[in-house]
Amino acid sequence: MNTKIVTDSTADLPPQIAGELGITVVPAYVNFGDESYRDRVDISEDVFYRKLSESPVHPDTVPPTPEDFAEVYHRLSREADGIISIHLSGRLSATINSATRAKAQVAGFPVEIIDSQSVTMGVGLLAVFAGELAAAGLPPAKIAGEVRKAVPHIRILGYLDTLKYLSLGGRIGKAKALLGSVMSVKPLLTMKDGEVEPVSKVRSRDRGIERLVEFVNSTKNIQDLAVVHSTTPDDAQLLAERIGSTFTREKIKLARLGPVLGVHSGPGILFVALRTGNG
Repeated sequence: MNTKIVTDSTADLPPQIAGELGITVVPAYVNFGDESYRDRVDISEDVFYRKLSESPVHPDTVPPTPEDFAEVYHRLSREADGIISIHLSGRLSATINSATRAKAQVAGFPVEIIDSQSVTMGVGLLAVFAGELAAAGLPPAKIAGEVRKAVPHIRILGYLDTLKYLSLGGRIGKAKALLGSVMSVKPLLTMKDGEVEPVSKVRSRDRGIERLVEFVNSTKNIQDLAVVHSTTPDDAQLLAERIGSTFTREKIKLARLGPVLGVHSGPGILFVALRTGNG
């Protein structure tokens, strides 16, 4: 069987991994006023974070359109037996709606749309899992079933260096409760039932990183793991080294938070995303 995997750019999937597994990434959009950019196509992470700090206009984001997805589905349908399309939580974005509308445009061809109920490499790890199952030759329906079973086994914990971008952005679910805090507080966030939810607050970056290490060390049966940063690759490397005794360092995926999610979190973030066993 030849199954193609599709995700969107908010999965923050490293290009090398996407290439190795044949995963197609559909870019979302980030807009600075009248200037619209496709995530990582028309604007790189470095340029985005520089504009984010320098521009007087705070950017907003737009999901891929149904037409964007339909073009991909039509193209892949010529060479595949089915498509598994895995996306950012439907409670945070209309991406799932766009993909579902596009599915109707390829009627008669099997396209499975899966709500990851997650963000960043929480989505990415599901796409990787699906890609590995596809590489093993599993049929589309079986892959979709296994990925859906894996959704509740995705766990994510993120450290934000500032509340500024949460306050400027939106679609942050229960994390809105943090916005009354002093700006010096640094929040730890997770995903629960497809929404961003605050876990706790710390006073320093060092303590935030320590909490990420504790999160990994306290989790059993880890099958896959990723460390995500926005602007601090050295911190991401050091974090990966610290948790390397819990989960084999060579298997830890390093990823970068892209422009679309960067709108809401800003520079300095560190996330750990992991997938535990389905058992």
